[in-house]
Amino acid sequence: MTKLAFLGLGVMGYPMAGHLKAAGHDVTVYNRTAAKAEAWAKAHGGAVAATPAEAAKAADIVIACVGRDEDLRDVTIGREGCFSAMAAGTLFIDHTTVSAAIARELAAEGEARGIGTLDAPVSGGQAGAEKGQLTIMVGGTDADFARGDPVMRVYAKRVGHMGAAGAGQTTKMVNQIAIAGILQGLAEAVNFTLESGLDPEQVFDVIGKGAAQSWQMDNRAATMAKGEYDFGFAVDWMRKDLAIALAEADARGIPLPLTALVDQFYKDVQNLDGGRQDTSSLLRRFRG
Repeated sequence: MTKLAFLGLGVMGYPMAGHLKAAGHDVTVYNRTAAKAEAWAKAHGGAVAATPAEAAKAADIVIACVGRDEDLRDVTIGREGCFSAMAAGTLFIDHTTVSAAIARELAAEGEARGIGTLDAPVSGGQAGAEKGQLTIMVGGTDADFARGDPVMRVYAKRVGHMGAAGAGQTTKMVNQIAIAGILQGLAEAVNFTLESGLDPEQVFDVIGKGAAQSWQMDNRAATMAKGEYDFGFAVDWMRKDLAIALAEADARGIPLPLTALVDQFYKDVQNLDGGRQDTSSLLRRFRG
């Protein structure tokens, strides 16, 4: 059993923290909306803290899964952030998708305080979090990764150490760049199928056995053809992630022309009031 603090109980953090409690760890949770933390504690039996600092007191490992750079900064080095209460030799793991810059900033701050840090964004969406089947991309030192790996494996099917601080976030950018391009291609393919009078179930059953196959095709082609977009990862969050990737690419002088284009297509979906719909809703640009 490890004494853990978990900061942020959104659609991802809530089940992740639940897996840790079910695995026998001592878990204290913090959430900006206190009612959510109280509901989690009622469901799982853990403790609730009023601030990130309070949650982190006496914790061996503190885990965060919040929203954006500013949210992460607030729960770590903000006025009541967890870093102020973490003892030297403890470990901080961040599962938020944020910039590589803040990952490196927190690594430097942690080093100055004797705190280990891992930037560890996840892929797999709400379903992956609920099933404990996430993929985690990790940046940090070998020693810190070795300490955090067993804990992360409680809710992950794959945990990869990608390099030094910031490497986890940069790898997540690669993930989102690839997904954006695949989804735009799939949206065009589904639209072409429907406009051509073909049976989408038959089409994607056949081509899904060949070189065109992808996770997105297997899991989203049928629902896209039906105009169903009520799933886990929203367009608003994808645009946040793509903005991070585009900013990093710009800083490094790396061209991302397709990613920039698809980002604008997602803006079109937002303008159709689709910001909270699944990322496969790119098809709405063709079919409303």
